[in-house]
Amino acid sequence: MAGSQIHKVVFFFFFILISHTIVSAKIKLGWSRKAATEAEGVAIIYCSGHGQAYIDGDIVDGKPSCECNTCYAGDDCSIFLSNCTANAESGDPLFLKPYWEKHAADSAVVVAGWHRMSYSTTGKNYITTELERHIRMLHHGVGNAVTDDKFIVFGAGSTQLLYALVHALAASLNSSSPASVVASVPYYAPYRQQTEFFDSKLAEWRGVTSEWVNASKGSTNNFIEFVTSPNNPDGLLKKALLNGSLTINDHAYYWPHFTAISEPVDEDVMLFTTSKLTGHAGSRFGWALIKDEDVYNRTVRYMELNTEGTSRETQLRMLKLYKVILAELGGGKGDIFTFGYKTMRERWIKLNQVVSLSKRFSLQKLPTSQYCNYFNTTRDPSPAYGWLKCEMEEDEDCDAVLRAGGLSGRSGTIYSEDKKHVRVSLIKSQDDFNQLITKLTALVNQTKTTALN
Repeated sequence: MAGSQIHKVVFFFFFILISHTIVSAKIKLGWSRKAATEAEGVAIIYCSGHGQAYIDGDIVDGKPSCECNTCYAGDDCSIFLSNCTANAESGDPLFLKPYWEKHAADSAVVVAGWHRMSYSTTGKNYITTELERHIRMLHHGVGNAVTDDKFIVFGAGSTQLLYALVHALAASLNSSSPASVVASVPYYAPYRQQTEFFDSKLAEWRGVTSEWVNASKGSTNNFIEFVTSPNNPDGLLKKALLNGSLTINDHAYYWPHFTAISEPVDEDVMLFTTSKLTGHAGSRFGWALIKDEDVYNRTVRYMELNTEGTSRETQLRMLKLYKVILAELGGGKGDIFTFGYKTMRERWIKLNQVVSLSKRFSLQKLPTSQYCNYFNTTRDPSPAYGWLKCEMEEDEDCDAVLRAGGLSGRSGTIYSEDKKHVRVSLIKSQDDFNQLITKLTALVNQTKTTALN
């Protein structure tokens, strides 16, 4: 037998031996068995469908206790508190929890005690190469963003990246005066809050974009404009208004469960977050897509001094979740966007049905239907929030009206809008949404009764 043939035979048997070892390791669990048993043991703790027990929850009688949904109480969350205030305030994306319960096996992660103990990882700037690759694959598969010519920076949610980008863009201007940061009403409050809080010599908050559109106000070359599309809170698709300004495009909600994907966005600076993609707000993971290398390097430097990168455990979990999403892409039964759109569409319909029964309230006007490239068909609105307006003259403070009726939303003043508006969240748990509808229906019926009397 020739030497090369002998080498091939040896390699073949070596490959069979290694493969058998790998397969055997998969079948015979060792150090991970205890962790898996603990996780499943906590997951099956009974909480009446109105709560959840967690491994890191409070220990009662030797085991993690149930953490109850809003307006539920008791050891197993079976007691409904009828006089409780329904919570439609936060943007907790718990509407996707049932999806992940159905994908429990594929999305589970076991983290070894020695996992990624180092500061460094496989890629540059504290980024796991495989996670970056899967993010690019995800954008390509969904068709919502161009990534081919972009650098990627990770952050603890998009929240951490907001001011990192303001800092990087302002520094790139090389101006003797601070950059003017602006946004269009209604806008996401942290744009203003962070700029004012950090109080940098590089940037200052200058208010509402529309006040600077008029060219007579002066040049806008030293401006940084936040553009949120779809917008939070009203779900409208937005574009930059200032010519010559630098723009931070926040696309947290530009996914098929919240809006039609008409085209892949291709701006110089784009922000995304996993909280509104997968629902895992608590994992605190977001990313920025940046075209200019100088802006990218300045952003990376800011993040390096701020945190030295995002948690490696978080990056591992994100990789696992994105693999599940990618495996189901295409609008089928297991597709997260199909599930998410169906849920959000049903909630938007129910909210509209309640509001339409009275002239006391109104909701934002959204396009009745738009073609979505992801679903290859027209789709109806399914926004993350209802931008509710109190129409009656005497209801000057809409937030106060809702709270008097046992419903907490988020006042329009937080978004620099008037008191007649309130944001109500549609993305929380099914319990929260049901309570929102119940309380709002009572307020509508209250108006009807008053009118009859």
